[in-house]
Amino acid sequence: MPRRPDGAAGALTPAESFDALYAFCAPALVRQTYLLTGRRDLARESVERAFQQAWQRWPEVARDPDPAGWVRSAAYEWALSPWHRLRPRHRHPEPPPSDALDRTLMDTLLHLPPAYRRALVLYDGVGLGLPETAAETEASTRATVNRLAHAREAVAERLPELADPEVLHWRLVELASTERLRAAKPPVVRHAGERRARFWTRAAIAFTVALIGSTALTLHTAPRRYEPPVPPGETVQGVPPPVAPGPLSESERELRAKLRKQPQKGPERLLPQPR
Repeated sequence: MPRRPDGAAGALTPAESFDALYAFCAPALVRQTYLLTGRRDLARESVERAFQQAWQRWPEVARDPDPAGWVRSAAYEWALSPWHRLRPRHRHPEPPPSDALDRTLMDTLLHLPPAYRRALVLYDGVGLGLPETAAETEASTRATVNRLAHAREAVAERLPELADPEVLHWRLVELASTERLRAAKPPVVRHAGERRARFWTRAAIAFTVALIGSTALTLHTAPRRYEPPVPPGETVQGVPPPVAPGPLSESERELRAKLRKQPQKGPERLLPQPR
């Protein structure tokens, strides 16, 4: 059970343990995420989102054997999401590093496939072992070895002086450190996570109420009994098709005029007239 850092008796509160994890992991995690994305704002956003998720699920994260790995995996997943390409502010690249070697290294990293880039950052940047890297990237050990080999070849092709993995490791650390990226304060992240959780809870309640209302309206307005549909018309054999009337002949026009002159009612219409 974690203890207070000042030696006082009693376990840490959830907020204190969260703040301790954030202070320990967030600064380095922002720098690592910058290597994945090449974007400073996205790196900070990814780390904050990951810690907000961790705070919302803190009982689970606090009991995890590796809470730092849990947060790191969530931050990497958010940072490498392909949906960021659709955001207006991410359609244009950010200013590259000032050093020419750093620019070349960052450009090489960003041209790697995301899976290769993530494996390289975890293994050569963070310093995880091969099994831990394979587990965090959800890949087999053989696949992870192939990704690392191809990523190192791509880096060594453009920067031969970084062919040594040890030199590559320290160069990645220096590239991430030169940007002086800073993370937000732990209380700010906690409060933002709580606001986000309240927002989504209210949205879920509103959606549920709307769904129940629409269902009730449908049940109220739906027919109570089955009404069979009107069958389509069928052709009757032997009945000639209707023919449109043509122009009247001279005799037909005279008969029509004579009928119009006669009274509309009375026996005269019923008696035959001699011609």
